[in-house]
Amino acid sequence: MIKAKALTKQYGSRRAISDVSFTINKGEVVGFLGPNGAGKTTTMKILTGYMAPNKGEVYLDGINIFKEPFSAKKKLGYLPEAPPVYTDMIAEDYLKYVAKLKLCPKDKISKLVESAIEKVGLQEVRKRLIQNLSKGFKQRVGLAQALVSDPEILILDEPTVGLDPKQVIEIRAILKQLKGKHTIILSTHILSEAQMTCDRVIIINEGRIITEESLSALSQKMRVKRQIILKVKKRTDHLISSLKNVKGVLSVESNEEILTLNAEPESQINEEVAKVVISSDCGLIELREHDFNLEDVFIRLTGKKD
Repeated sequence: MIKAKALTKQYGSRRAISDVSFTINKGEVVGFLGPNGAGKTTTMKILTGYMAPNKGEVYLDGINIFKEPFSAKKKLGYLPEAPPVYTDMIAEDYLKYVAKLKLCPKDKISKLVESAIEKVGLQEVRKRLIQNLSKGFKQRVGLAQALVSDPEILILDEPTVGLDPKQVIEIRAILKQLKGKHTIILSTHILSEAQMTCDRVIIINEGRIITEESLSALSQKMRVKRQIILKVKKRTDHLISSLKNVKGVLSVESNEEILTLNAEPESQINEEVAKVVISSDCGLIELREHDFNLEDVFIRLTGKKD
């Protein structure tokens, strides 16, 4: 549905992206991740036809967006980092205006606007001036304008940037509802965003793609050791020494009454670890596997914490 081929963009002497290629299949929700300045927004602008690359091609449903922009952009809804709203307009009137700009059939505009309002939850503010809306509702209006033509493809650039935690949760919930109904590429530097909403991720750093995986495959690929978290009533040197002697344990890290065991990937040591704690009379409170998260991968692949 979306195909980028060898995209390269140069700003003077600085190369923003270099040889960026990927494919997104119909119905997928893909996170386009990277630290600030990695080339995410440049790539988004090229995918939408807003900016031409120095080299490379973009196809939307098989249509070259630079050779047939009119046909390609009919399939596209775009939410840039700053929502493109006219703040002196009423929200509903603005969406009708956008639908006309997108050349939606006149007899379908009312229905399309109603559908977009319902999808993003704008019912209670539809008759209000956009300038009087909270930042979260302005972001919803921006998302509604991307949806108003009912496009097959949605390109969303940092859709939750600058929102408070409650507003972020609300936008994430909307994105989950859109899943499967549209092909979505979601640019973000917020790692939890991708984990909450995406099927797979493309990670870009310093203008180049460094990995492209499903979240589950990436988890397995990057997991070179297991981590087991222990919480005990009391920590003793004898307990730590005994845990280090458990077969499969590589090392033990201690922080007050919480112990982190680094273990071999395929080791089955939970039962033995529990026995050691109980026999040491240190009071086992909790034993759990450390949840793998995307931040671990991101730091390992890029060498930096965003």
